[in-house]
Amino acid sequence: MRNIFDSHAHYDSEQFDSDREQLLGWVLPEQGVVGIVNMAADLQSCQTTLELTRRYDYICGATGVHPEEARELPEDWLSQVRRYLQEPKMVAVGEIGLDYHWLDACPKERQQEVFAAQLELAQELALPVVVHDREAHGDTVEFLRKYRPRGVVHCFSGSWEIAKEYLKLGYFISFAGPVTFKKAPKLQEAAVNVPLDRILIETDSPYLSPEPVRGRRNEPTNVRYVAEKIAALREIPLEAFAQITMQNALNAYSIKE
Repeated sequence: MRNIFDSHAHYDSEQFDSDREQLLGWVLPEQGVVGIVNMAADLQSCQTTLELTRRYDYICGATGVHPEEARELPEDWLSQVRRYLQEPKMVAVGEIGLDYHWLDACPKERQQEVFAAQLELAQELALPVVVHDREAHGDTVEFLRKYRPRGVVHCFSGSWEIAKEYLKLGYFISFAGPVTFKKAPKLQEAAVNVPLDRILIETDSPYLSPEPVRGRRNEPTNVRYVAEKIAALREIPLEAFAQITMQNALNAYSIKE
C-alpha cells in the first residue's frame, strides 16, 4: 500500500522513545507513509511536536491544549500556543475539544473555556481545528456552530446521524482503529456514507490499535487496516482509497505536496 497519510498521531509520546528515530527515519517512509500530522495535547507536546516537524520533512504538526489537560495552565498559555502556531509547518489548532468522560481530569466549565479560547485563536489565525469529542456531542456542535472554524473531527466514534451534523458544518470526518472492531456497526455505517471528499483515516498512535493488532502499540503503518476496512465496506480498490484520503488530508490541512 502506497500514499499512506496518517492524519492524526502522537509520535512524540514516550511510548516511541526507544525506536522513534528508526521508525520515522526510514521504516515508515519505506512502507508507504508519505505524511503524518503530529498532534499536541499540552504545552510540553507543543514543543516536542515542533521538534518533529523540524526533523522530518513529511511530518507537519498541530498545537493546542486537549480537554483533559485544561485544568491547570499558566496565565500565558494561549500566547504560547499562538507562538507555536506561527511556525511554518504547524497546520492546525489541535488537539482541542470536549471530553465529558474524564470530568475528574478537568471540569466541564473549564474545558469549555479553554475550547472557546482556542476556537477564537483558530479564527484569528485562519487555521483549521482538530476536534476531540467524547460524550460531549451536543456541546461540541454548539461551540462549532458559534465559532464556525473549518477542520476535522478526529477519531469519529458516533453514528451516521451525528456525522451528518458535522458534515453540514463543513467538517472532514476522520476514522481510526475502532472502525475495524467487530462490534461497531453504527460507526461502519457512517464510514460507508461519509462523502469520499470528506473522509480521512488516522491511527491516533500510539493509541486505539485496529484489528488485527488490537492491544499493541499503534503505529502509522497500521492505518492500512483502517483503509482496508473502509475500502472493503465501500467496495473501492484499496490503492484508490489511499489516494483519496491522502488528497483529503492535504486539503483539510492546506498542505502543499
